[in-house]
Amino acid sequence: MATMTYADAAKQALAEEMRRDPTIWALGEDLGRGGVFGQYQGMAEEFGPERIADTPISEAAILGAAVGAAMSGTRPVVEMRFADFALCAVDELVNQAAKARYMFGGQTKVPLVVREPMGMWRSSAAQHSQSLESWYTHIPGLVVVCPSTPHDNLGLLKSSIRCDDPVVYMEHKNLWGFEGEVPDDDPIPLGVARIARTGRDLTIVSWSSTCHKVMLAAVTLEDEGLEAEVIDLRTLWPWDKSTVLDSVEKTGRLLVAHEAVQVGGFGAEVAATVADRAFSSLRAPIKRIGAPRVPIPYAPPLEDLLRVTPERIAAVARELMG
Repeated sequence: MATMTYADAAKQALAEEMRRDPTIWALGEDLGRGGVFGQYQGMAEEFGPERIADTPISEAAILGAAVGAAMSGTRPVVEMRFADFALCAVDELVNQAAKARYMFGGQTKVPLVVREPMGMWRSSAAQHSQSLESWYTHIPGLVVVCPSTPHDNLGLLKSSIRCDDPVVYMEHKNLWGFEGEVPDDDPIPLGVARIARTGRDLTIVSWSSTCHKVMLAAVTLEDEGLEAEVIDLRTLWPWDKSTVLDSVEKTGRLLVAHEAVQVGGFGAEVAATVADRAFSSLRAPIKRIGAPRVPIPYAPPLEDLLRVTPERIAAVARELMG
């Protein structure tokens, strides 16, 4: 069983897929020098500039070229550097890539992966720190993936590259150096959640970096005699409703935690889906925890006020337990 970082796991996934399939290539700014976070280090030397392609500083041009290339028979992996910067290419993604298969009556497909590093990262302020995953779950035609571990980053990136629909692939910037065990290099199916911890008293659903905070909160709760079942969704669209519903039916309580702004966050979709089931076994109101609806500040003390911490998660879990 190998141990590797989140960044290296994704790099291995991309390299293995590129060796397997010559139609796969990557494009974006500064890929030739390894990428902003080193996630492409050494790849230009192996695959050359035609398959690890440096581009002009224009997100719209990068994604627009990738959409056309995907419709022409290749499988581009698009590097957007930051999820915030990808907003310059929302038209190409939302109005073109997401709708092409439908609008052409299935005569074309758009098999591309858009890598969007997300989340708060060392005082990067309001324009470099956002978690915008719920924007994309709202758009028909897009697949949305948020891996939390090196193993998932390897397996889910492979599945995303092989997917025939456009995938918004959101890697958390704070996880690039996170190390974990990678038991195999097989693709992990999209739409299948991971039960990170079993428990009987309450269900906590999360994804991306927040999963690690939930796991720390679960340890604290266990010391107090409370067992939390932790579910890492991994894929937000499609998402694994059955795993969540089965868990809530068992525990009778649900808490959804995410770093993104709580208002309109994907946690609301999870909560509403469980509420619609009208479980007779539900023992407490469903709870959500996310960031307040404010711009993310640069100053560390102010930034910390927005964070979803293990302490905040544990406190809300205690409220659920009554």
